[in-house]
Amino acid sequence: MRVPRIYHPELLPAQGKVMLDEDAANHVGRVLRMQAGQAVLLFDGSDAEFPAVITNASKKHVEVEIQERVENSLESPLDLHLGQVVSRGEKMEFTIQKSVELGVNTITPLISERCGVKLNADRFDKKLQQWQKIAIAACEQSGRNRVPEIRPIMSLEAWCAEDYDGLKLNLHPRAPYSINTLPGPVTKVKLLIGPEGGLSAEEIAMTETHQFEETLLGPRVLRTETAALTAITALQVRFGDLG
Repeated sequence: MRVPRIYHPELLPAQGKVMLDEDAANHVGRVLRMQAGQAVLLFDGSDAEFPAVITNASKKHVEVEIQERVENSLESPLDLHLGQVVSRGEKMEFTIQKSVELGVNTITPLISERCGVKLNADRFDKKLQQWQKIAIAACEQSGRNRVPEIRPIMSLEAWCAEDYDGLKLNLHPRAPYSINTLPGPVTKVKLLIGPEGGLSAEEIAMTETHQFEETLLGPRVLRTETAALTAITALQVRFGDLG
């Protein structure tokens, strides 16, 4: 049986006993039904893993004893910031989960003119918490030890106007470069993925004023979640650590 990887939201000691937080304890004690004496592998957002053994377990409280700290970074050399216009239903969750698996470092949910999702502030806050948990679960599954940040939701224009010292990309079917032919080297990318209905002409012009480069994915029209993952994969192959 594979040793479960469990995220701990606070920095962990190299050795010693630690109580897991509520979410982790519920997963270990209630979902996995693990018992004292079984092994888990903790990580805390640093480039390290912490092999540990459960010393006490119930459905609500789990104590573990950390045996050592092991440095282990699986981070890509490419720093990727995804700006994703919020998509409907499970599409946004799917995009977050898979982009974390593919190595994205930061995700900012965006609101644009043709965004099909209308939520009030409270519901957006709940969505943000849910999306962060999805990112954590993706790290637990994929072996990443750093948890990407899911930033607060913001407007497309405000996000595009932020200072950024890397390459800024917007997908466009008539762009002069494909991702595979972008001039390098590149170590930082801010990638914009629009809504299901696409960006308006005014929004495309706005991205140009903020020095976003247009890039081409291919001849076919892709759904927003497909476009995001295809572009991330292509960027990781071109500049990151996917072979």
